[in-house]
Amino acid sequence: MAAIGTERRPFIGRFWPGKWKAVWLTLWLLLATSPSHAQWHEQNWSIMGTTVGARIWWPNAKEAEHLLGLVQQEMERINATYSPYLETSELSQINRLAAQQPQTLSAEFAELIDKALWVNTISQGAFDITYASVGHLYDYRTGSAPNNQTLKQNLSAVGKLQWQPKTQQLSFNHANVKIDLGGLAKGFAVEKAVALLHQHGVQHGSVNAGGDTRLLGDNLGKSWLIGIKNPRPQSADEQWQSVIKLPLTNEAISTSGDYERYFIDSHSGQRIHHILNPKTGKSSKGIISATVIGPSGSNTDPLSTAVFVMGVDAGLAMINQVPGYEAIVITSEGQVHYSAGLTPP
Repeated sequence: MAAIGTERRPFIGRFWPGKWKAVWLTLWLLLATSPSHAQWHEQNWSIMGTTVGARIWWPNAKEAEHLLGLVQQEMERINATYSPYLETSELSQINRLAAQQPQTLSAEFAELIDKALWVNTISQGAFDITYASVGHLYDYRTGSAPNNQTLKQNLSAVGKLQWQPKTQQLSFNHANVKIDLGGLAKGFAVEKAVALLHQHGVQHGSVNAGGDTRLLGDNLGKSWLIGIKNPRPQSADEQWQSVIKLPLTNEAISTSGDYERYFIDSHSGQRIHHILNPKTGKSSKGIISATVIGPSGSNTDPLSTAVFVMGVDAGLAMINQVPGYEAIVITSEGQVHYSAGLTPP
């Protein structure tokens, strides 16, 4: 038998005997899992031709790993559906068959077509998913561009699609038509991913895919500080520097730039990049970076492409007519232009 005064009792029992022990344990568990004990969890992976990153504030590491895994699964699902490089994707099937007979789209695919046609209308054709009719002729890895004759033959296919929203049927009116949702898919993907996290109770986080970022909530009581990449770094040290930093909360931001996929033509010395003007089939000139900010990544992504193609004056005039969205444009001369809502009075 233990000597008097030396009995070893549980720490909690010494101060909260009997029924109070259960109360104290409950309070301790609540504190241990409260937001004050949370931390940042993040994951990065490669998909959709870029690096995707997701970051969340969550109290439990295993649960956070599961949630980030759900984001990755959603990204992979979207890529498997809309990638033009996968023969099994729904988009590839449309490109193979829509010139032969109308194709009935899934509800989600139809939503993206509606979005693409809306941006096409307000941008006066500057954003056009049928740009791929000529876009597929470029190979940025090998530095290959189509000659003028080939370009002219395929340019006649741009814009030749027919959409029946009531039946959700899409058809092509030209044998050479191809569509590409590259100007939509990443912004749509980050928007879907953040919606998924929000449904599972995440209040603070971010998802980014290349030039598209969607923020969830704020950065623990502060604004997120998001940088616009320097489009013309002069050295390796400047490669990741931001030329402009923006304080944002619960918003989306997309940047279209001529520095992501490009090559320098060996004959002309010109930069041949992937943001093509649908009317010419050639790389757009005049702007080197166009950023759009707003409540939805599904809109900021295509709108940033449209602004890039339209040019400073027409692009900003368009954005000024879209409620809730703003734009920042950097020209080839290095000048920075802002939409009306970002301009000091």
